[in-house]
Amino acid sequence: MTDGRTTGTARAFELLEPLVQAATVRVHAPPGGYDTPGSHRTGPTWGSGFFIAPGWVLTCAHVVGEGGAAVRLTGREVGITFHSGRPRHGGHGAPGAVTGTVTGRVECVLPERLEERRPGRHALWDLPDLALIRVLAPVSHACVWLTDRSRPRFDEVAYFGCTEDLGTPEITGRTTRLRGTAGNGAAIRLADDDEIDPGMSGGPVVDLARGEVVGVVKARRQTGGGGLAVSVVQLRTLPTAARGQVGLYRRIMQAHDLHHYDQHLSDLDNRRTWTDVHGELPPQERDPYGSRGRLTPGERTTLYGLLAELPPPSSSEAVRTLVEAARGEEPDPQPPAPLSWRDGLGLLYDPPAGTGEAAAMLRYATDVSVAEYREPPAPGADEELWDWVRATAERLWRPLRRELGERHERGLAERERRRRASAGRAAAGPHRRTGGLPPGSSVLLEVWAHGWEHLYDWRVSVLAGPAHPGRLTPVDSGVRATVAGLPERLRAPLAEAFRRCDTHVAAALLEVAVAPELFGLPVEDWVVAGGVPLGVQRPVVLRHAGGRATAHGPGCPHPGDPGTHPGDLGTHPGDPGPHPSRPGARAGAADAHPADREAARAADRWARVQAGPLQDERADCAGGRPRAPSAAWLSALPDNTVPVHCRAADQEPTLGSLHAVRDAGYGVAVTRRPPPDPRASCAPFHRGLREELADAGRAEVLPVRLQTLRGRAYGADPDAYWSAGTGLVWEDPARPLPDVEPLHGDL
Repeated sequence: MTDGRTTGTARAFELLEPLVQAATVRVHAPPGGYDTPGSHRTGPTWGSGFFIAPGWVLTCAHVVGEGGAAVRLTGREVGITFHSGRPRHGGHGAPGAVTGTVTGRVECVLPERLEERRPGRHALWDLPDLALIRVLAPVSHACVWLTDRSRPRFDEVAYFGCTEDLGTPEITGRTTRLRGTAGNGAAIRLADDDEIDPGMSGGPVVDLARGEVVGVVKARRQTGGGGLAVSVVQLRTLPTAARGQVGLYRRIMQAHDLHHYDQHLSDLDNRRTWTDVHGELPPQERDPYGSRGRLTPGERTTLYGLLAELPPPSSSEAVRTLVEAARGEEPDPQPPAPLSWRDGLGLLYDPPAGTGEAAAMLRYATDVSVAEYREPPAPGADEELWDWVRATAERLWRPLRRELGERHERGLAERERRRRASAGRAAAGPHRRTGGLPPGSSVLLEVWAHGWEHLYDWRVSVLAGPAHPGRLTPVDSGVRATVAGLPERLRAPLAEAFRRCDTHVAAALLEVAVAPELFGLPVEDWVVAGGVPLGVQRPVVLRHAGGRATAHGPGCPHPGDPGTHPGDLGTHPGDPGPHPSRPGARAGAADAHPADREAARAADRWARVQAGPLQDERADCAGGRPRAPSAAWLSALPDNTVPVHCRAADQEPTLGSLHAVRDAGYGVAVTRRPPPDPRASCAPFHRGLREELADAGRAEVLPVRLQTLRGRAYGADPDAYWSAGTGLVWEDPARPLPDVEPLHGDL
């Protein structure tokens, strides 16, 4: 029996339409100084938008770009006409919601490069083509419910926006289906069930089965109906905050969840909330766990609100770790990375067989209640979350309740252990070692040359930290890029990898694994986000492609090395000879396997150079003239030596020296790109580096100190100009590179 009501998709549209219309706005020129609120004198419609949190409107960048390419987008003021959602004359549910017009300011656009490079007239703007508008006056309005899932379901949707079918602007909606994705998941294809009218760009796309906004209308097809929408998950690509600050995405999503939580708890009127409507939507597929398999809409809204009361997570990887523990398998690695506690919940839908959705979410919430936060939570906020988990679990299985209790006790014990360890480190005072690399995951960039074609294949991955040696999570890869085209091809993959690895206290390390011939690749000068070079934003180090392990001993020719000569095995003219403080071989090592001897020697050198003090040694020049050091001489240097290369890495003798230095077990070395003037003396470089190494004292701080040096040079400090092009070779045994074959181009 349907008691005379519509059912299915029609019923869902009937329920959701008033909620979406109340949050959708018309975007136009800013109101004039003498315009009254709600005035019709606002000019033509530029497009649509919708409130995603109190005071925040989401739309397309090309909508706020109306008015010419010379107009700067960020900081531009626009007009927003909306329905307040409040009755005009009071009383619960009274008709006649107030229409208002306010001024908003564009806070940011995605991608950021749209400020410098915009498409021509009638051309598509680059994805994700989003803009965030901050309303400049406090107003009462409704907000949509945003999806927390990393990818949409291809099902029935409705899209809304401003149309003028009857001669006046109004917000209308139409239904269609999703037909796939585009732009590596950044865009969603809308079927041709209906046409997208001018003015609807920037409006919301709503999943009718789940009652959540999944996209932003972007474009319509030139012929027929349908078009493209931008996935709202692309909001996670908003510019990240400075260290120690909460990013814009996390701020907005926190405000979004608290808004709906407050609406759910309020009993001041009887209007339907999004949570109410979620409970009335037609049921989806049957859950094998019955009513206990999923959280109710009210429980889910409450959980989101309680998570929003907590400080944000320390990093994206921290969220993924908790999701994996709750789900029982590694979560979807596809971008964008989860940045908030709510994003983690979005990775827990449809768990593997044997795990109910509600059980996975309650496990996750339990772990969050005892997790590491950016800062201490508000008094009682974590305890309130655990109390809710315990109360909600009462309607589920008894074994699950017991499991959650044990999980919580273990988490509390582990958190107390971390606090005591932190207090112990703080009590150590000035003896505590600082300035080293963050212990977590890093970003790995691999680049391979296509022989004589001057084309390059590449791969970007997340390399787990010392806690999971060799664990690799792919992000993206590509083939046949020119050296000039590499920065643009790698912009989005590197930005995504950094979002996964950066924490609130430190920017993640970028490890560039290439053959020594490519050590001159100017990766630290590339600009990925924020207009600042990578090497200024974060530590950047070089790795030998393929890891440390080799099948040849020290001094043996490398296959394909053009500059390895038999004479290199003896004492080269200009070499100072064996170092008197270092024996040529260790006692008891003669019978060891060559690979074991190499590993032991490399481990000794690494430990010694990390502890310091450091001693620099010119490896490819003597008195300003090039030289190729012998393997015997390199092996005899003290363990705390940092070999320094001042010439082009793809030329002899530096290329052979880099291989020999690696074979001799040196995990830390310095190289640089050649200066613009090849006749310039290398003395200032060696002098400045010697002072830097002496001041650093130990190698563990070098990646961060070189980052600081690049920042000084970028800020036009003449005393740092000598460091231009300096690269640090960093073969950390705690961060082994996996044995993964390079790409081989298109099949």
